[in-house]
Amino acid sequence: MMAIAKFLHILGFTIWVGGMFFAYMTLRPVAAVSLAPPQRLTLWHGVFSKFFTWVWLAILAILASGLFMMAKLGKPPMYISGMFVLGILMMLIFAHVFFAPFKRLTRAVAAEDWSAGGAALGQIRQLVGINLVLGLLTITLGALGPMLL
Repeated sequence: MMAIAKFLHILGFTIWVGGMFFAYMTLRPVAAVSLAPPQRLTLWHGVFSKFFTWVWLAILAILASGLFMMAKLGKPPMYISGMFVLGILMMLIFAHVFFAPFKRLTRAVAAEDWSAGGAALGQIRQLVGINLVLGLLTITLGALGPMLL
């Protein structure tokens, strides 16, 4: 059972953090210079609509598997507690992105209000950047924590 939990945990954070890395470091810079605001905002709305479904599933897998593994450990080591805190922070940031700026982006694209859409996309970009850094720190903590703490 522990092997399944570890697999689901790794799968979840790979999908989430890998998707953020791709979007932030590859798709964003190309879309910014290649597409006019109507096409760029429509593209991002479509990308987020698909990706955010996967993020919700990843969060479910990460949270369920992480809590299961922590329960099996008893008192978790400090690095695991650190991963838990960072993961919860990431989930809260994502929930804010989903329920606030993404909803504004959705409304703006539907109304063809490219200025409002650009503002919403800018906020999403900042929060995804923060979550990407937190995700990479969490992965580093998981990989190196046993040696450091």
